[in-house]
Amino acid sequence: MRYGRLSGLLAATMTGVLALTACGGGGDAENDGPASLRMTVWSANEAHLKLFNEIADEYRKNNPDVAEIKFDPLPFENYTTTLTTQIAGGNAPDLAWIFENSAPDFVASGALSPLDDTLKETDGYQYDDLSPATLKLWRNDGELFAYPFSTSPFGVFVNNDMLKQAGQKTPAELIAAGQWNWDTALAVAGAAAAESGKAGLVVRDFDYKGWDNLATFWTGWGAQAWSEDGRSCGFNSPEMVEAMTTLHKAIFTGKALPGPGTTADFFAGDAAMTVTQISRASLLKENGFDWDLVPLPAGPKGPYAVVGQAGLGVMKKSPHAEQAADFLAFFTNPANSAKLAQFFPPPRQSQLTAETLAKTNPKLKPEQLQKVVIDGITNGTVKPSHAGQAELSQQVRAALDPLWKADADVKGVLDGVCSKIQPLLAK
Repeated sequence: MRYGRLSGLLAATMTGVLALTACGGGGDAENDGPASLRMTVWSANEAHLKLFNEIADEYRKNNPDVAEIKFDPLPFENYTTTLTTQIAGGNAPDLAWIFENSAPDFVASGALSPLDDTLKETDGYQYDDLSPATLKLWRNDGELFAYPFSTSPFGVFVNNDMLKQAGQKTPAELIAAGQWNWDTALAVAGAAAAESGKAGLVVRDFDYKGWDNLATFWTGWGAQAWSEDGRSCGFNSPEMVEAMTTLHKAIFTGKALPGPGTTADFFAGDAAMTVTQISRASLLKENGFDWDLVPLPAGPKGPYAVVGQAGLGVMKKSPHAEQAADFLAFFTNPANSAKLAQFFPPPRQSQLTAETLAKTNPKLKPEQLQKVVIDGITNGTVKPSHAGQAELSQQVRAALDPLWKADADVKGVLDGVCSKIQPLLAK
């Protein structure tokens, strides 16, 4: 399986990272002349890159020792694999965007330079404004190794036109009636799919591969991939079995979600609803369709929120680590954090207000920002992450493959997931 080979490579290359960084970091003295910095990012979105480059251009005006800052988009589906392969191959970027699911490995590996001193000593940075909760995943032994660049709750984007054409209530109407839960959401999605011939609900970036994105669903049942201490498998718990049974029926019986091998882009008008983050709002087209953004539906355990995090770190092996850290401090200072907030919810407590976020998010209403973003950050749980995530992810995905068939034994498949990963969790 191609994914298995790549995931195996990721696990091996992370081991390589440990070995490489044990030899010590790079140094600015290795290169003479102005520095050329490269930062890997997951997004190739034009609006994102335009803003990044504007900030970089402003930085370079007052920093002649940096000649160039290049943002290097890597494909989302293979982002971490590509990044760690670059590091192990001696082609590490100077700065890198890091997903929450690989945070434990990167933070503990020694691959990243500590940031506390640089950030605290930067004039006007306001380090104490950073929410301690957003820093937790990126700390090790009391040091901060990546800035929580984006703490972004998941919500549901809605195509109201498609739902109305199917004679269905919109999520806003269901929320007003106290009926916005997964039972009604899946029923509405199934009806819209049947009427339109398009997709009902799409969990973006899942595509029967990115299983951790299903945390946006199963958390409503109180399910977890593994225990809080990371040592016990949670895939065969009663809560997870109930959640995944509901999901399986929604896919193969209710047709509320597109089945395996079928893709649908909500932002192109191909689905009634999608579960994703506000950074995707930039994909909405002017004069496209009547849309809305609402919180995740309530589950049997009640309302909940799930958060995806991304950190921004400086590679210790970078020959320009000092300049890279200085640029990171500029890139994330209060003024630029406010600009970036239109796509990436900031960790700055002073900026997490509906009024502040509305200034840079003209497409979103203050109520949407409050209910989805601010309340989500305040109350949400972060997507699954674990040391050795690469191998774990490979095993979970392979063990879940039999679930994506109409006649699957849900409980049996989930028991199989735990059989595969429990030895890894117990290490």
